[in-house]
Amino acid sequence: MAARWIERRFEHLIWKFRLISIVPVVLSLLGSVGCFVIGPVEVFNAFLVIMRLPFTAKSIAAKTIAQMVGGVDYFVIGIALLIFGYGIYELVISDLDPRLEGGEEQHINILSVNSLQSLKNNLSNVIVVGLIVAAFKKTIGFEVNNATDLLALCGSVAMLALSAWLIARSHGAGHD
Repeated sequence: MAARWIERRFEHLIWKFRLISIVPVVLSLLGSVGCFVIGPVEVFNAFLVIMRLPFTAKSIAAKTIAQMVGGVDYFVIGIALLIFGYGIYELVISDLDPRLEGGEEQHINILSVNSLQSLKNNLSNVIVVGLIVAAFKKTIGFEVNNATDLLALCGSVAMLALSAWLIARSHGAGHD
C-alpha cells in the first residue's frame, strides 16, 4: 500500500517536472522572433545600398544580392527555431494529460510532430534548406578563374541539387 502511494507521488512529480521544458520553448520562440527582425533589416540595408549606389561595378551587385540572400537565411533560421520550439511544446507540454491517455480524441497538428523522430525530420529539412541558402549566398560572388574553380562550382551545385532531391525523396517516402 505504501509502495503504491510512493509510486503515485513519484509519477506525479515526474509529470510536473515536464514543465521545465517550457524554457527551451520560450527561448526558441524568442530566437525565432529575433531572426524575423534581423532578416528584414538585412534585406532593407541591401535595398538601401541599391538605392544609393549606381550599379557600375559588378562586385557591388553581387555583394548586395548576397546580403539579401543573407536576410533570407535569417528567415530560414527563424523558421527552424520556430519548428523546434513548437515541436518541443507539442511533444512534452501540450496534449499530455494522463486522464486522456488512450482516448479517441484527434488533435490537429500543424507540423505533424508526434514523435521525436518527426521533430528531427522537420528540423533536418529546414537546416538543409538553410545550408542550401547559405551555399547559394556564397556562390553569388564566386569568381571562376580557372578549370579547378569551375569544377568546384559545378560540384557544389551538384551537391545542392542532390540534397534537395534527397529532401524531396524523404517527403515522398514518408507519405507512402
